[in-house]
Amino acid sequence: WYEASASQGDYYAMFKLATTSEDPCSVINQCPPGSKKSSDWLDLLIKTATPRAVSGDAEAMAILYNATAELKWLEKSAAAGYAPSQWLLANRYAEGEGTFLLPWKRKNAEEELLKSASEGGYSPAMIEYISILFQRNDLESVRYWWEVAAKTGYQAAVASYGAYLSHTPDKVGYSIDLVKGYALVSLLKELDGGGNIQAYVEGKLPQIAEKMTPAQIEEAKKYAIEWKATHPPLSFYPEKLGF
Repeated sequence: WYEASASQGDYYAMFKLATTSEDPCSVINQCPPGSKKSSDWLDLLIKTATPRAVSGDAEAMAILYNATAELKWLEKSAAAGYAPSQWLLANRYAEGEGTFLLPWKRKNAEEELLKSASEGGYSPAMIEYISILFQRNDLESVRYWWEVAAKTGYQAAVASYGAYLSHTPDKVGYSIDLVKGYALVSLLKELDGGGNIQAYVEGKLPQIAEKMTPAQIEEAKKYAIEWKATHPPLSFYPEKLGF
C-alpha cells in the first residue's frame, strides 16, 4: 500500500519506503521483479519534492530536510510559514545547529520561531512557547496560550488546562472553574497511547471531584460531551516524519 501511494506521487509514502530497513521481501530475497530498493525510493522522493519546494511548497521543503538532513531546507520551510518546520527549527537551533555570531541571537531566533509556529496553530510549539512566557512571568499570555492549545485537542494541553482551571494546582492564575476542569480531565479517559495519561487521569480526577458537589459533577459530564462535539479530537500529535 505504501508503494501504491508512492507511485501516485505521495512523498510521505516515498519517505517511509526510503527509510524502511526491514522490508520483508528484501530480508528473504524474494522481492517481485522491478521492486525498488530504499535508495531508489529516496532518489524518487528527492526528485519529486524538489520541484515543488523550488516553486514555494513549504511542506515539500520540510520533506527534503528529512530526506537530506540539509538544514537549509528546514530554514526555507520555516521562512515560508510552515508551522511544524518552525517548531522543529527552533529545536534544532536549541541543539546547536545553525550559525549565530552572538548567543542571544540564537535564543531570540528560537523564541520567534516558537511564537510563529504557535500562531500557525501547531500545538507542540505552543507548549514550548508557554514555557518561555512562564519564565518571563507573563502569566496573562500563559493563560491565553494554554486555552488555545487545549482547544486544538493536544492531550498535554488539555490535561494541564483542566488541572489549572480546577486549581489542582493553581499555577497560572485562572479563576477557578471546577466543572470545566473536571470535564476536560475526564475526556482524557478515552486515550490509550502512552505517556502515562491514564495514571494521570486516575490521580487527578479524584482531587478535583473532592471539591465538587454531585450536581457539579453531573454538569461536568454534560460539559465534556459538549466540548467533544465542538472541538478537534484528542491527540498526542505524533510527528509525521523524523530521522
